[in-house]
Amino acid sequence: MNTADLGLPVDVPSTALFTDHYELTMLQAALAAGTAERRSVFEVFTRRLPEGRRYGVVAGTGRVLDAVENFRFDEPVIRFLRERRIVDERTLAWLADYRFTGDVWGYPEGEVYFPGSPVLRVEGSFAECVLLETVILSILNHDSAIAAAASRMASAAGDRPLIEMGARRTHELAAVASSRAAYIGGFATTSDLAAGFRYDIPTVGTSAHAFTLLHDSERDAFRAQVDSLGAGTTLLVDTYDVAEAVRAAVDIAGPGLGAVRIDSGDLLLVAHRVRQQLDELGATGTRIVVTSDLDEYAIASLAAAPVDAYGVGTQLVTGSGHPTCSMVYKLVARATSADPAEPLVPVAKRSTGGKTSIGGRKWAARRKDGQGVAEAEVIGTGPVPAALAGEQLLVELIKGGSVLSRESLDVVRDRHAAARAGLPLSATQLSRGDAVIPTEYV
Repeated sequence: MNTADLGLPVDVPSTALFTDHYELTMLQAALAAGTAERRSVFEVFTRRLPEGRRYGVVAGTGRVLDAVENFRFDEPVIRFLRERRIVDERTLAWLADYRFTGDVWGYPEGEVYFPGSPVLRVEGSFAECVLLETVILSILNHDSAIAAAASRMASAAGDRPLIEMGARRTHELAAVASSRAAYIGGFATTSDLAAGFRYDIPTVGTSAHAFTLLHDSERDAFRAQVDSLGAGTTLLVDTYDVAEAVRAAVDIAGPGLGAVRIDSGDLLLVAHRVRQQLDELGATGTRIVVTSDLDEYAIASLAAAPVDAYGVGTQLVTGSGHPTCSMVYKLVARATSADPAEPLVPVAKRSTGGKTSIGGRKWAARRKDGQGVAEAEVIGTGPVPAALAGEQLLVELIKGGSVLSRESLDVVRDRHAAARAGLPLSATQLSRGDAVIPTEYV
């Protein structure tokens, strides 16, 4: 099949093949062994944060809910599996009727997490849960990495708005997910229209260097843009000579010029010079937007510069050096039969090399000090201590296969801002360090 013939939209119609081959071969073997329907609990967690990061950000939960709902093996998918002889006919018949009927609990989207945090808990039969491993991990690992980078950038930017503009630096569908994750992490707008269409994120954009080069002179380009978009537009002033461009921009748009954008050079030095020039020309309200391969460190270095907004692309959509969170999806408990009354038995991987896991169906809570600041991530498998009963983190997301609710991105974005504000102040430091609070097991 030619994938171009599918005409895939931003959201693909089925997520069933967003999985690994061995998920289906495990299913076939479990069906044959009579163990496929055993009640099971899988958990998503990471053993460590990316090097130097002080906290993680849960992002992609809403997309996971969509993916679980759309996990359907329709006739073309079944035909593909049959033609490739990936699994036998008994397994194909089981997949044709697949619907997730279990329960999912997780950290609310936008919440922060730490090593060992049970970010997501999936419960149901082994067969229906194991198939979801790859799609869940691909979403959470990608989106949480982008949101964590965005959160660090937002901390560095302070009250200055951030523009997500990384669509041309990543896969076209990843770009949409990146915009969503960046908005959760604190970005204000995106340049990606698909993200605006799909998730209602505010979009912005004016012109590139090509528009200036198209015209016979820079003044002609500025005049064309102002005539069409109004004096409140943003003019790109670094195609040729910055000082001359700023002079021409104010001359053409007037002192009410909305903004100028600087995309190259020593941004700290150029921003100061441009601010002084704008003020001398009477354009005291004209804002300065800087771009040019920024990351959180470059943003922090511009804190003292007269900059009003930042545009970030490559470093954001690649996680600023950490494009994944290394989350894993592990079986932590299972019953010895499909009987709902059968007790769950903790199970865990035992191996060398730092890949061990802790068995048992877990709860998580965040202990706070007297000032309400987080001081530990507490994780347990037994009864929840009374002192932590009101601080539990996991919420029910899917019950009996049905999604319980969906949240707007603004709610998620506000939750993240509140969660970050509840961490010790050192969480927002860009210097390398361990997780800002310890993980304690009880």
